[in-house]
Amino acid sequence: MRTVVAIDLNSDLGEAYGIWQLGDDAAMLQVVTSANVACGFHAGDPSILRATCTEAIERGVAIGAHVSYPDVLGFGRRHIQMDPAELRDAVLYQLGALDAFAQVARSEIAYVKPHGALYHAATTDSTVARAVVSAAVEYDPSLAILGAPGSELIAAADEADLESVAEAFADRAYRPDGGLVSRREPGSVLTEPAEIAERAVRIAVDNEVVAVDGSILTIRARSLCIHGDTPEAVTIARAVRSALDAAGVGVYRFTG
Repeated sequence: MRTVVAIDLNSDLGEAYGIWQLGDDAAMLQVVTSANVACGFHAGDPSILRATCTEAIERGVAIGAHVSYPDVLGFGRRHIQMDPAELRDAVLYQLGALDAFAQVARSEIAYVKPHGALYHAATTDSTVARAVVSAAVEYDPSLAILGAPGSELIAAADEADLESVAEAFADRAYRPDGGLVSRREPGSVLTEPAEIAERAVRIAVDNEVVAVDGSILTIRARSLCIHGDTPEAVTIARAVRSALDAAGVGVYRFTG
């Protein structure tokens, strides 16, 4: 009998700021099922947060808080050494800010996903991971945590009895050890729609991805990330969605 496969598609959205525009959120929200919305610490001003939440809710897309270190100038991609309590409070602040706009639009945030440097720190540093998770627990223990499979963030979520959701990146290159190739290195971000679509299907159906050295990694994910700031992000997202549909993979939000 044929196994039924389903997966969520998430994307980083709401990352414009003032007159500075980034990506096509309206188009991406027609394709993805979960939106990681910037919370103002790395991108996203209040009006952007409101517009993105409203559009996501109208499209039936789940809203996730894309929390970050306080680093607008560095787009959240610079590591900041913070006291765990300060980091917890910074994450809590962002959850409240984004949820305010979700509530005004008659919905709520459903999950938390760290951004950039905070994502990588929470993957390997248990102290950082626990700080992020403790903010989620204090704010709303029904929130899910989205992170890398086998990461300290997923472990911290499990320890706190939060729903943990493992994700994979269809448009990022993987190292042989399962980590992502640094954005500082060439080829770290994939841009060819057909290649990314093929990788997405392989992850969803076969639970595997090819690393940069040609080795095959096992990766079990409930969600696939497609970055919204890539120049051809919408074309890539549509190619991925079409490929998943053609392969018989159901595309659904992981939250209710």
